[in-house]
Amino acid sequence: MRTSAALPRLGDSLTDTLNRARVPLLFGLRMWASVCLALFVAFWLDLDNPFWAGTSAAVVCQPQLGASLRKGWFRMIGTVIGATMVVVLTACFPQDRVAFLGLLALWGSLCVFLATLFRNFASYAASLAGYTAVIIAADVLGSTGGPSDEVFMVAVWRTTEICIGIACAGVVLAGTNLSGAPRRLAAALVDVAADIAGGLSLALAGPDAVDTRTQRRELIRRVIALDPTIDQALGESSQMRYHAPTLQSAVNGLFKALDGWREIAAHQSRHHDAIDRHEQETTLRELAPELGAASPARWIDDPVAQRHLCEKGVQTLLALPARTPSLRLLADETARVLEGLSQALDGLALLVDAPRTLHPGRRRFWPVVPDLLPPIINAARACLVIGAVEMFWAMTGWPNGASAIVFVATVILLLSPKGDLAYPGAILVALGIAGAIVCAAVMKFTVLPALHTFPAFCAGIGLFYMPAGFAVAHVRKPAALSVLSGIATYFMPLLSPTNEMSYDTTQFYNTALATIVGCSVVPVALRLMPPLSPALRAKRLLALSLRDLRRVAIGPKPWTPESWEVRMFGRLAVLPDQAEPIQRARLLAALSVGNQLIQLRDVASRLGVAEELNAALRSFAAGRGVIAVSRLQQIDRQLTSGSDDGEEIVRVRARARLLIVAETLVEHAPYFDEGAFA
Repeated sequence: MRTSAALPRLGDSLTDTLNRARVPLLFGLRMWASVCLALFVAFWLDLDNPFWAGTSAAVVCQPQLGASLRKGWFRMIGTVIGATMVVVLTACFPQDRVAFLGLLALWGSLCVFLATLFRNFASYAASLAGYTAVIIAADVLGSTGGPSDEVFMVAVWRTTEICIGIACAGVVLAGTNLSGAPRRLAAALVDVAADIAGGLSLALAGPDAVDTRTQRRELIRRVIALDPTIDQALGESSQMRYHAPTLQSAVNGLFKALDGWREIAAHQSRHHDAIDRHEQETTLRELAPELGAASPARWIDDPVAQRHLCEKGVQTLLALPARTPSLRLLADETARVLEGLSQALDGLALLVDAPRTLHPGRRRFWPVVPDLLPPIINAARACLVIGAVEMFWAMTGWPNGASAIVFVATVILLLSPKGDLAYPGAILVALGIAGAIVCAAVMKFTVLPALHTFPAFCAGIGLFYMPAGFAVAHVRKPAALSVLSGIATYFMPLLSPTNEMSYDTTQFYNTALATIVGCSVVPVALRLMPPLSPALRAKRLLALSLRDLRRVAIGPKPWTPESWEVRMFGRLAVLPDQAEPIQRARLLAALSVGNQLIQLRDVASRLGVAEELNAALRSFAAGRGVIAVSRLQQIDRQLTSGSDDGEEIVRVRARARLLIVAETLVEHAPYFDEGAFA
């Protein structure tokens, strides 16, 4: 009886295990098929180093289709740029070894500088442009680093081999996988938007509502985490790529909505009388019940209708008669939340391909440089490390020095943009390469000598790629994933299959030694010249934001709300995940204060309070928040007693902005008074 009862449980457990293993197993098959197809094409074309085609196919294979296609596209871009640059350097310095090697190191430093500024696969393309130039140069350099006139043809062949691998992987993955990134992004986007809408309704419910600061700060982190998923969605659809600004606008809209919610909640925490309660109820009545309910399923089913509700709410709230700055504040900031949600719903409508979708026109998003110090440090480190290894090679004439330079450049350029994760990442990559050396040695000297046909060769490497692909797709721990990815990436270059296989053990182990030396140099360099810690990066972002905010307050440069928002959204997007919740809140507070100051300066002369506002802003810029708040309150009293000159609406809205600035300065006084290092 017990045995028969246990059998169904055993069967269910086995079924669950097989279901969990299905996706990783299919990915292992796809990786193996991609590598085999790439090698077949490269062998058929009789290319010099067909293993680069197989390596590229393995590298661009990702468990998510969108990530694979996006990575492949940017790998092509980086390869072409790197190959072009090494040809240009050779043409400019055909007989000057020192200048050629020095500029090669400088090119690597420039690429890592850009890779640190960019994000996701654009960062990968910048890194690839750097070490592709080094790879091609290593194939044509003499024993002590002199350039060769064969570099152009080598660049053509390497680019061809790499593009073949990318194309083969794309064909296999696109033909055997269903897209899923847009659905995942839509689910994540609607969850955040619905949480914001629900939090807004809760904040407007009154001062007795629960404290939502922790929830808002966690939502900021979740919005920042949408960025990689957006890149994957862009890789799966040409329509997504064309409307990429719509998705970026959706993320910015979520930040805008969080900013409005923050101000409403902060205002509510300071006002508890019956008049304020009446104003809250007035504002809440202007919200559609559907928005208050905030059902994610309803939003996904018809995002266009929900967007129309948001737009209608914005128009109603902005036109709402308000005789007090408190009610004006609630109405305007609620409208700001709805405007941000409307932008998010535009992105959601694009992702779910909703009918009646009116995608906004293509808007240009200029790149933002949040902080120049991390890319400068990474660029200096890369230049010094690559240059030092080049100098060692030129002085010693080490036969495998070129291979060492390749691995040094590859690892330092790929890992430097990862910040504090670069050093542990270098250790894990070194472990992965050590594992790849062992696997390649076993395969090359034990398995392959007995195989004499291409199908047999494919079956042999399948003994490695299928388990490796399964493990890469199955593991969830980042450390284990880094090691396994290193093994899968570097196995093929170490194996180096060619039409006429060579089983020279001396050559293999010399190459392996150069690889180990190259991988050992990078952790040492990262330890001697470490990247900025997450805590210091977060503090710098806050300090730079405060500096810019003070320039908004008293600087001669005319700012617009859009330019200020773009700059602050860029800083919010790169805020480290390890940043403290209060740091996220302060960055959002700086966004809010900057917006209000820009609009106050625009209307100050019209209302006759320009001199008084400038005096208050000078106090703010000097870090004297108490005096600034006092002067803002004096301006508010002056506007209250203003004459009936037809500017009542403008005056009340200005008083609401003054109220927002004053309340925010009080709430975050340590930050605004003493700077980001308080």
